[in-house]
Amino acid sequence: MPAILLHATTSAVYAALAVHFWRTRWFSTAHEAHAAPGGLRAWERAALLAPLTLHGWLLYADIVLPSQPHFGFAHALSAMLWLTVLFYWLESFFYNIEGMQAPALALAALCAPLPAIFPGTTLKYAASLEFKLHLVIAMLAYSLSTIAILHAVLMATVERRLHHATKSRSAGAPLLAEGTAMLTGPLASLPPLLTLETLLFRLIGGAFVLLTLTVATGIVFTQSLFGRPLRFDHMTVFAIVSWLTFAGLLVGRYFYGWRGRTALRWTLAGFVFLLLAYVGSRFVLEVILQRPG
Repeated sequence: MPAILLHATTSAVYAALAVHFWRTRWFSTAHEAHAAPGGLRAWERAALLAPLTLHGWLLYADIVLPSQPHFGFAHALSAMLWLTVLFYWLESFFYNIEGMQAPALALAALCAPLPAIFPGTTLKYAASLEFKLHLVIAMLAYSLSTIAILHAVLMATVERRLHHATKSRSAGAPLLAEGTAMLTGPLASLPPLLTLETLLFRLIGGAFVLLTLTVATGIVFTQSLFGRPLRFDHMTVFAIVSWLTFAGLLVGRYFYGWRGRTALRWTLAGFVFLLLAYVGSRFVLEVILQRPG
């Protein structure tokens, strides 16, 4: 089967699962949401393995198997979303985080076929161990940051619903135990808000560690290749700004107890800077300026 058809099939399965989760979670009635068991069902978890496996194989065939592999912004986005869905699938064994399936799978459906459309450029340094390590850690940092931003948006949605429900208490709207309001859909089966907040900052902490390792391995790679530890181009600048943003968020959390919208803004800013560091830069070079080298 041609590679374009395999990419299209992967995207279609992701999209079908996204529609399924959107309809069964976000559009279920309040009664159905409370009556249904939380978390992924066994068949849903098994169904997710099909596009995950095919997607993983396509990335392996594009990046690892060839003697001269290609890589660009499309491969970076595709790998980032594959790891995001994989992390979410593993996370579902330990946490019941309803509501994230549909957006994560929809993004994966958009990004999975991109390498077939934008093949990228030949990796000149694919044989370098430092480069391979740098690339793997960078993709892990991207994916963990993606999960963190999805968690942050989900938490912001919960907080907004709770805020509106609290304002309506005078009208007789009951509040549930643990201080949560009458949430509906997937929000009704989420863990308590404090648990979600703890998980969010664990994700941010993990992303920060991976980003630190990305910068460190990048320094080692450029030192061995160019004889200097840093090349102050747009990629380096955005990566350092992203690192400083996540560092500032963790410092603010530890010393000042930042949470809620403040944490969401800082998480979003760090993610955008990180996205611009490679994906945005390569998109401009490959698509807008037509200079893939």
